[in-house]
Amino acid sequence: QVQLVESGGGFVQAGGSLRLSCAASERIFRTYAIGWFRQAPGKEREFVAVISRGGGSTSYAESVQGRFIISKNSAKNTVFLQMSSLTSEDTAVYFCAAYFAQGVVSAEAEYEYWGQGTQVTVSS
Repeated sequence: QVQLVESGGGFVQAGGSLRLSCAASERIFRTYAIGWFRQAPGKEREFVAVISRGGGSTSYAESVQGRFIISKNSAKNTVFLQMSSLTSEDTAVYFCAAYFAQGVVSAEAEYEYWGQGTQVTVSS
């Protein structure tokens, strides 16, 4: 079965907001922590944000801290990434991913499951 499915990407004007969703399977949502990564054309994939398995801890890349908020809705097995004050530098394919561990982890090598990605394009 599909473990992670992202949605919510699209086009937005600079300064605007978008909310991305990562719908997880029940097993993954219950057992794994879930984070967000992004990859712009010609660049390496980079860590964006992560929320711990229990939801008690979060971590953000310094480039998005103060603008992005990661959260989870247990009733829907869904993790959200609320993005605000978007700039052209935020244009990228955004991926959600899951790892089997406690705490918050930013190294992508630790993530076991990955979604297909959703495109976010911010116009200047």
